[in-house]
Amino acid sequence: MANPIDVTIIGGGMITNDTLLPSIYHLQRTGMVKNINICALNSEPLKALKQNPELAQAFPGQDFNAYPSLSEAPEKKFPDLYKDVIAAMAPRQAVVIAVPDQLHYQIVKAALDADQHILCVKPLVLKYTQAAEIEKIAYDKGLFVGIEYHKRFDQRALIAKRDYQLGKFGSFVMGEAKLIEPYYYLSSNFQNWFTTQETDPFVYIGCHYVDLVYFITGLKPVEVSVAGVIGTFPNGNEGYFWANGRVRFENNALLTVINGLGYPDEGAGSNEQCLSMFCEGEGRNGVIKHDDQFRGVSHGYATGFGPGNSRFNFVNPDFFKIVPWEGAGYKPAGYGYDSVEALLGAIHRIETETASLPENKAKAARQNLIREIDAKGILATPNNSYINELVIEAARLSILSDGLPVKILYGDNPHVELR
Repeated sequence: MANPIDVTIIGGGMITNDTLLPSIYHLQRTGMVKNINICALNSEPLKALKQNPELAQAFPGQDFNAYPSLSEAPEKKFPDLYKDVIAAMAPRQAVVIAVPDQLHYQIVKAALDADQHILCVKPLVLKYTQAAEIEKIAYDKGLFVGIEYHKRFDQRALIAKRDYQLGKFGSFVMGEAKLIEPYYYLSSNFQNWFTTQETDPFVYIGCHYVDLVYFITGLKPVEVSVAGVIGTFPNGNEGYFWANGRVRFENNALLTVINGLGYPDEGAGSNEQCLSMFCEGEGRNGVIKHDDQFRGVSHGYATGFGPGNSRFNFVNPDFFKIVPWEGAGYKPAGYGYDSVEALLGAIHRIETETASLPENKAKAARQNLIREIDAKGILATPNNSYINELVIEAARLSILSDGLPVKILYGDNPHVELR
């Protein structure tokens, strides 16, 4: 593949280990990606990635450049090293941001200052004004910013989106979504950043389903209320362990969203998640119902364990799995991989299609391609997914106000305010 791009991942934690690095390793095989850098706060997670036996087995001979060096003591922190690593990159490569939500804005800004395209895990930022600022800076420079709302690439969601657009369901009127992550998260690095003053389960994972309803229907949220239940992490920090949200859409439809960090580690599923959407038509009603926890595959293990050390597991073959293929090792499969491939593929396409142009024409061509992606509405960008920042901003105001409703106002100056 011509014009491979260099990729720098900022953050060496769970999402890098589980989906991002395996996906990018495979894209290195296909020729889309050239060099891979990973920059973390300290050397410990980088060492774990290097020594991961599953990654070594799946991607034999592949490696990444570690920042800081693995020789650095694990207790030594390098909070600003990412700036130097990004600044050392050639222009218009790809920076993948996989750090706690509250750090996204400063790293996105550093990447844009260094003329880099961006793939950021959801949510992009926590305030609408920041999302609008990022969109303007990126567009002015002809840089692509994509947000990794991977549920948009679930085949179930894409089928529902098409059928909803064709009018087959009627109009969405009432729904419920649920996403409960595993209990063991409470003993992970979450306890250092998932605190009450920074985030909550609705913001962290509920945003997936709010985005998905918007993605399927095109309806904008206009009001949010979120109540939370606070718990204490093992290290003594307090965080919202549970959240219950209600989102009203512009057609007066309601979506209830239940989130938490508490699915039993010994449970058969690695988490619990689902979406139900009831719709009204003329003379008959429609329904969209996705049971995302159980997808028809169950495995019981004679040796070894499934997620959470369970002997019996509801396997999700659709999100992200490492599977045999015709090449060396194994390859990633599922909509988690498809999402990363599409976002980095957009960056690769933008650079490939404009590589032969002089810069004054290349930037305009890049801008045209970015607007084309915005309008298509499949890949999440600051332009076509800004409702998420407004929902998140409203949710934080609500949960910190003990669940009071917060309105989302659009127009020339989109903002949120208590009802």
